[in-house]
Amino acid sequence: MSQQVKFTLGADEYPHTWYNIVADLPGGAAPALNPATGEPLTPDQMAATMPAELIEQELSTEREFEIPGAVRELYARWRPTPLFRARALEKALETPARLYYKYEGTSPTGSHKPNTALAQAYYHKLAGKRGLVTETGAGQWGTAISMAAQLFGMDALVFMVKVSYEQKPYRRAFMQTYGARCIASPSIETAAGRAVLAEDPDSPGSLGIATSEALAAAAADPTLGYTVGSALNHVLAHQTVIGQEAIAQMALADDYPDVVVGCAGGGSNLAGLAFPFIGEGLRGGRKARVVAVEPAACPTLTRGRIAYDFADIGRLSPLVRMHTLGHTFVPPGFHAGGLRAHGIGPLITRCLEENVMEAIAVAQTDCFAAGVQFARTEGILPAPESTHAVLGAVREALRCREEGVSRSILFGLSGHGHFDLAAYQQYFAGELTDESLSDEALERSLAALPELVNV
Repeated sequence: MSQQVKFTLGADEYPHTWYNIVADLPGGAAPALNPATGEPLTPDQMAATMPAELIEQELSTEREFEIPGAVRELYARWRPTPLFRARALEKALETPARLYYKYEGTSPTGSHKPNTALAQAYYHKLAGKRGLVTETGAGQWGTAISMAAQLFGMDALVFMVKVSYEQKPYRRAFMQTYGARCIASPSIETAAGRAVLAEDPDSPGSLGIATSEALAAAAADPTLGYTVGSALNHVLAHQTVIGQEAIAQMALADDYPDVVVGCAGGGSNLAGLAFPFIGEGLRGGRKARVVAVEPAACPTLTRGRIAYDFADIGRLSPLVRMHTLGHTFVPPGFHAGGLRAHGIGPLITRCLEENVMEAIAVAQTDCFAAGVQFARTEGILPAPESTHAVLGAVREALRCREEGVSRSILFGLSGHGHFDLAAYQQYFAGELTDESLSDEALERSLAALPELVNV
């Protein structure tokens, strides 16, 4: 008999609004800066890449944004997503902890990314754009924006980090199925890509490089709207449908998490699950301990510096205050491509500064071991990114066993791993390695930070 317990909401019980943590976070968020002047970016300057509605959300201090009806109608195709009690995993771990996971793999593209992709496509369509352009790491974001573009009758151009382009051919095919054009980055199609290839013809690429190419493509064609899959305030807000649903579902379970765990790359999945819980605590309600789990090969939160930095290697983006490894950082080709970002959302940084979130870094092989155990107990194959959250939750559950205490632990299963079987195949063959970032490599990338760094 299955030990899995599922908590579901009614078909019309998913949120009507997105939550903006800026309204509750002491001090809010530092403004993005114009790199030419060092002054806060103005709405007019932001309009070069963002529709007016997204600019308003990015700068807002209001607690909620209304979700447009057209976006809610599309959300209804898969939202609300399920929350499960992982009793089989609890039994395998012999832990007194109560383990829950919020599963975003039921979306059409298999991850949480459509929550913001649909919103951004909607606003760019209103602004008269004929197509969308973006960068993607592992391909979850590229797939989501490809689907969103198709649903709103738009074209899509995706620059995919080359190592993932080669590792994950089915993600690329998925984007092409939705009608998108997917290009391995660095490419010869932009000056930024050509510059990287001139210096390193075998460059594996990075999100910073792919971002430069996408921004350059958007600047060259004003009919294209630039979209971003993580980090920015409005993107994190769009993802809070996850945590808002989870709060209601935990109430159905007659429980509340003592610990919330999420994988950390650019910050969208982590924020989507955790921000509504953090907000409750900041407003005087129950407090949950929030743990961000990142890869040791790209340790942005645990070893990065808080500084104003660029989001891209070509220095085309504004300067944002965040934990960063430096915009020139090129991570090794570990399989959790969605967690290879050199920087993270400024609001995640602020949460660590306010001590309402903590971070740990973990090894790739440990993550895959946890992912396999999860699949064998709960029946769902996690994406490599999601295995970081699984491992974080498992470690918390084992701590409960060691201490002899029962805690409620909620973690985000941000997507399934059906397109990542090659990585699991390598794991079973003993071919995966645990990459780490040397002090020397970190010093080199941090040395390239712009002069306006320590804040």
